[in-house]
Amino acid sequence: MGQYEVLKEAILGFSSLGAAALWDIPEARKVFDEFKQLLNEGKVRAAEKSGGEWVVNFWVKEGILLGMRLGRLQESCLSFDEPGNRFAFIDKDTYPLKKITIANNVRIVPGGSSVRDGSYLAPTVVMMPPAYVNVGAYVDEGTMIDSHALVGSCAQVGKKVHLSAGVQVGGVLEPVGAMPVIIEDEVMVGGNCGIYEGAIVRERAVIGTGVILNGSTPVYDLARNAIYRKTADAPLIIPAGAVVVAGSRRIKGDFAAEHGLSIYTPVIIKYRDERTDSATALEEALR
Repeated sequence: MGQYEVLKEAILGFSSLGAAALWDIPEARKVFDEFKQLLNEGKVRAAEKSGGEWVVNFWVKEGILLGMRLGRLQESCLSFDEPGNRFAFIDKDTYPLKKITIANNVRIVPGGSSVRDGSYLAPTVVMMPPAYVNVGAYVDEGTMIDSHALVGSCAQVGKKVHLSAGVQVGGVLEPVGAMPVIIEDEVMVGGNCGIYEGAIVRERAVIGTGVILNGSTPVYDLARNAIYRKTADAPLIIPAGAVVVAGSRRIKGDFAAEHGLSIYTPVIIKYRDERTDSATALEEALR
């Protein structure tokens, strides 16, 4: 990120100012527009790998928040075939819909999907309707975002990932130093999963239908006799190739025992093998 040090310093300089003050400084809008263009091109990211580990670029988050303060409410309209047939929406003028053309080589199937400006969709990404990608998100090549899926603000999604129908990838914009959700290359996320609070899913993992990953629920690894959880110093990390399903564990105490109560927990039942690969191979035909 060294080549953008001047831009970084300018953003940090403006970040402490309120909206009213910023509106009187034309240079602030110019700096933000330059920054947002880099976001749209995937040249700056809210988080990136360094030395094999993910690090947060807090100044990028500051830049996104700068755009929130600079923006003024604006009404925009989508027009349809018939005269007067239109749909209006209202958002900050700094974050309209992202402009995507055939030159982007991104396939967005008709039916109500939206991509907010300031996000990056790499060539060969596929979006099925309706789906939503928020500002600061980075979605890499060959990934499929299925129906009713959300890619939250600043989430980082790798190559050839499949986010199945109903998947919620949480946004982590504030605090600026917090790790966003990371989903690495070739991960398969099953339907109606939720991945939140800066969880990191390593490459080629398989997240089974209905699994919820967050900072407060430990993950039990039956294959390696280990327990993974978020700590004060590190996010929840799902190991590479892990196959995670929704499970449960008994609750301690006489009352819980009397009523046979248990609580939800994700469980790693094995690590990816040839049988797992054959079960997920069908999705390649859909891209």
